[in-house]
Amino acid sequence: MDYKQNIIKPKAVMFIIVLLTQVQMGMSQFYNLPNNYFFNLLTEKNLSKMDSVQTHSSIQPYIPFYNKRYKFVADSYKIFKFITDDPLLDKVFYDHLIHIKSKTNKYEFKVDPLLNIELGRAYSDTTNYLKTSTNTRGFIASGTIGKDFYFETMFAENQSFFPYYISNFNKQSNVVPGQGRFKPFKTTGYDYAFSSGFVSYQPTKNINIQLGHGKQKIGNGYRSLLLSDNAFNYPYIRLTSQWLKGKIQYTNIYAALMNLETGGAKTPPFTEPLFQKKAMAIQYLSFNISKRINLGLFQSMVWNASDSMNRQQLDWQYINPIIFSNLGFYGLNNKNNIMLGANMSVKLSSRLMLYAQFMADDLSRMKKTQNGIGYQVGIKYFDVLKLKNSMLQLEYNHVAEGSYTSPIGTINNQSYSHYNQNLAFTPGYGTELVSIFDYKYKRFFMNAKLNVQKLTINGYDFYTNTFSNFGLGYTINPSYNFNVSLNYINRQQVFTDFNASNNITRFYTLSLKSNLYNTYYDF
Repeated sequence: MDYKQNIIKPKAVMFIIVLLTQVQMGMSQFYNLPNNYFFNLLTEKNLSKMDSVQTHSSIQPYIPFYNKRYKFVADSYKIFKFITDDPLLDKVFYDHLIHIKSKTNKYEFKVDPLLNIELGRAYSDTTNYLKTSTNTRGFIASGTIGKDFYFETMFAENQSFFPYYISNFNKQSNVVPGQGRFKPFKTTGYDYAFSSGFVSYQPTKNINIQLGHGKQKIGNGYRSLLLSDNAFNYPYIRLTSQWLKGKIQYTNIYAALMNLETGGAKTPPFTEPLFQKKAMAIQYLSFNISKRINLGLFQSMVWNASDSMNRQQLDWQYINPIIFSNLGFYGLNNKNNIMLGANMSVKLSSRLMLYAQFMADDLSRMKKTQNGIGYQVGIKYFDVLKLKNSMLQLEYNHVAEGSYTSPIGTINNQSYSHYNQNLAFTPGYGTELVSIFDYKYKRFFMNAKLNVQKLTINGYDFYTNTFSNFGLGYTINPSYNFNVSLNYINRQQVFTDFNASNNITRFYTLSLKSNLYNTYYDF
C-alpha cells in the first residue's frame, strides 16, 4: 500500500489516528521487541476488540502467526499518520529513516536512529540537587524476506548521570537496571552499552522458531510475576506452535543466564573474568477457553549452575519440551530451581479486561511467611468514560519472601535472576499497588503512574516506597516512537521502626528519545 495515494491538499499538517484490523507483513510500522509500555497500549486496545480472532497476547514479543483478519499482531494498526506531499516531511514525521521495500512485498528493510537526549535535575530530600542526564546513540533495524523470515537488531551506547537512589542500586548490583554492566564515566557517571537482536523463521503456518539475544515477557499486567523484561538481555531459543485452529499456543524458551560471580576458571591478567553460567528452560501453554477467556500455564527451571571451573553439564531433561514433566521428575526442592505459575485474562467487553497471575516457587512452606507464593490481580479500562484513546489500569501484586531464590541446600546461585536482577517481579518481593492513566490526542500524550510498594522482612514491615510519575509529550515519528516529553518523578522511601533516615527524591527530566523499550526505575 502506497500512502502517497492518500494525499490531502492544500499542504497542511494533519494528524489522523488510523486503527487497522487488516494489514500485510510489509506494512509494519514499528518493531517487535517488547515495546515501551505506554506505546504498546494502542496494540492492546486493538487486540481487545478482536473477539472473533484467536490471539495469545499474554506473551511478548508477539509471534506472527497468520489468520484471516491480521498477519502480524504487533502491526495491526498505523498511528498518527502525517499526510503531506513533501517526501522530507514524511521521512521526519511518519516513515523510517531508511525504508527499502520491494513492490511485490518480497522483502523489506528498515533502519532508524536510537536516541535519548535527556536532561534533568534531581532534588534529594528537597535541599540538595543533582544534575542528571542520559546520552544514548544507536540504531535499530529490521527486515523481512518473503512471508516467513523476519530479523531485528539493536545497539545502543550510553552515558548517564542518575539520581542518587539509582546510583546506589548500580553500585550494589554492578549493573544499570535492565541495561547491563557499566564503566565509570567522569566522576559520578556511568558508561554502558547493550545490544539485542533475533531472527524469526516460520516454516509452517503453525510453527515459529526464534533465535536471539533479548527479552521476553509473559502476562497482561504492568508487572509480571512469571517472566518480565526487567533484567538484562540474554541469549535464547524460542519455539512456538499453535494447534486447534489457534486455540492453543505452546511455547518453549531455552536461555543462557549469568550470575555476576566469578566462574572459577582462571583468566589471563587484564582480561574480563568468566562469570558463572546457568541455563533456563521455560514452558508456557496458552489456551483460549472462549473468545473472551484465555488461560496460560507456566513452568520455569533454572538448572544447577556451573562448577568451580565454570563447566556446566546439563541432563537430557533440559530440552524436555513437556510442561510439568520436570516438576514430576525433580520436584520443587531439587538443586534445580523450578517455579510454577498461571496467567489468566478475561475480556468483559471490548473496553474492559480483567487479568490475574499466580506464582509458586516452593509449596513446602505454605503456612510460613517465607512461602514463595505470589499473585497478581488487575483491570484495564480502555476509552474511559468514552474518552477515545484513554486507558485506566489498576493492579495489585503480592510476592512473599522466599520467592525466586535458590533452593534450600544449593551452593551455587540458582536464583531466578540474570545479571544480578530478578527475571520477574521488579521489586523482588513484597506488595505493590500500581495505578496507571494514559491519554493520547492525535500526537500529544499524557500519562500518570503511581506505585505504592511495601517490603516486609520476617513478617515485619521494613519500608514503604511511593513512586509517582507524570509525563506530557508529543510523538514526532510513530514508526520508531520518537518523541519529546517532560516528566516529573517523586519517590519517597519511608522506613518503619528502624533507625534509618527516610529518603525523598524529586526529579524532572526533559527528553528527546526513541522510546521503544522499557526501563524500570520505579523501585
